[in-house]
Amino acid sequence: MAARGYPATRYEPSPLVDLVSPPARERLSPAALNAFFTMIDRWSVRDDDARALLGGVTNGPYYEMKKHPSGRVLDADTLLRVSYLIGIFKALNILHGPALADDWIRLPNTNRIFGGSTPLAYMLRGGVNAMQTVRRLLDARRGAT
Repeated sequence: MAARGYPATRYEPSPLVDLVSPPARERLSPAALNAFFTMIDRWSVRDDDARALLGGVTNGPYYEMKKHPSGRVLDADTLLRVSYLIGIFKALNILHGPALADDWIRLPNTNRIFGGSTPLAYMLRGGVNAMQTVRRLLDARRGAT
């Protein structure tokens, strides 16, 4: 009996982005920072919490990034964090209307992952692993793979 596999696809897989590559980071950083600051504004996240979401950026570099996003090259960890947040933002805007999508991360949540706290508090406590969990939760809710 022949083993069954996945059906053939006509789509080529997207190439993985090498976040360690300086040219890739240089190319992606300005757009990532613009997206990050747009999300933080829409979500009404305080600067202290925004700095923590980026991995603990100190005041000086944070405000410089905010003022001049095009003049900064992010490290791989920071780009990964922003990538998770962009995915969360996208999923929320697919799942909910604009008002709830923007408020969701600051609302207490009864899902056992959050234990009654807010998704923002969960991500601040758990860092990049928590961001990945929130992203997966929302992608599962919207039926993404």
